[in-house]
Amino acid sequence: MIQNYKGKNVLVTGAAGFIGSHVVEELVLNGANVTALVHYNSNSNIANLNFLEKAVLEKIKIVFGDVTDAFQMDSLTQGLDIVLHLAALIGIPYSYVAPAAYVTTNINGTLNMLEACKKNKVGKLVVTSTSETYGTAIYAPIDEKHPLQGQSPYSATKIGADKIAESYYLSFGLPVCIFRPFNTFGPRQSMRAVIPTIISQALGSHKEIKLGSLSPVRDMVYAKDTARGFLLAGLSPNSSGEVISVGTGVGYTVGEIVNIIQEIAGTNKAVIEDTTRIRPKNSEVFKLICDNRKAKELLDWQPTISMQQGLIHAVDFIKNNLSKFESNTYTI
Repeated sequence: MIQNYKGKNVLVTGAAGFIGSHVVEELVLNGANVTALVHYNSNSNIANLNFLEKAVLEKIKIVFGDVTDAFQMDSLTQGLDIVLHLAALIGIPYSYVAPAAYVTTNINGTLNMLEACKKNKVGKLVVTSTSETYGTAIYAPIDEKHPLQGQSPYSATKIGADKIAESYYLSFGLPVCIFRPFNTFGPRQSMRAVIPTIISQALGSHKEIKLGSLSPVRDMVYAKDTARGFLLAGLSPNSSGEVISVGTGVGYTVGEIVNIIQEIAGTNKAVIEDTTRIRPKNSEVFKLICDNRKAKELLDWQPTISMQQGLIHAVDFIKNNLSKFESNTYTI
């Protein structure tokens, strides 16, 4: 338990997303007063927040809106102690076909949040980055000093957002932390990501599993570990002005992840390369492994859930919600 959140007024943007829902859950369990910003939709759909226990959900103030609306962000940030800014467009394949949408949400949306927090003197803003900003590793494990490489429109917009956040710390003294998770996985993750894609096909009626390249290496960190990192970054005075990466320090190829999942699921399906799922040659990021020493030193953070344990939880979640996963369709 992170007791110092008791009574804190906290806004989470992107609250209905995969990681956002875990962050909201952890905040409530640690005593925070949580406002959850959910992207406006005509059905009032709260997406992954539906999976929270009723007792947790009842303690959350849910607001529908959009981070691209500067006026709303100004209103929402008044009287806050902490903002955890997770709202973003994140699918890499979709960024190839709709790059302007990524600039609008990821860069302009972050700028709106920075300006609102500065105006309203919010105690801490945590801006969500991504390990994709590093691109293919020049050296591994990757620390926060590694060069940034925009190998997709998505990663380029996240680099832009990170740098604008950095400028608000250096120019205005805004207490902002750039929090950079490596590849988070676990329950509630969508088919946009590789692990749910593998699990849903392994559990489904398919005779084979269709994937893109099996050789990229990823450092997979479990959702609750990532969420705990957000909470620690939000409270720690050591995080202001810092870029902090979280990951396990261990890398797995996509092919190795397939084998572990099939062992857990009790399946032995052939894996077929689907060329439509392969990134453009110079856009693929081949190796991402985290050097997490800075997170340990500044936040006293370290991973607690192993890859095997996390995948068991992820398989169980999809098994219990298989009808919600369209495994016949490639989701970009």
